[in-house]
Amino acid sequence: MQLVERTNPEGVDYGWVMQMTFVTTILVGSPIVALLSLNAGLQTWGARAEFAIRVGAVIWFVTSIALFIYAKRTDAGDGGSDPETKAETSTED
Repeated sequence: MQLVERTNPEGVDYGWVMQMTFVTTILVGSPIVALLSLNAGLQTWGARAEFAIRVGAVIWFVTSIALFIYAKRTDAGDGGSDPETKAETSTED
């Protein structure tokens, strides 16, 4: 059986940022879109969809930038492992 390849990305783990952006936007962004839509005059389904897309895009962008900055400052998404310890324990075949 072949071992799973591992990588040691330097810097930000973009996969973690994308996953957390998706989850955070759904959990936090959906209620925000719903609250903002209460005061908007959305008479048709097309207007509702357009509103959700426009507001959701802004929330998605802000969330992704905030999570990128968080990941860059805290080394988030590295699996909680110390890069120095990981290098010592890895074996090459």
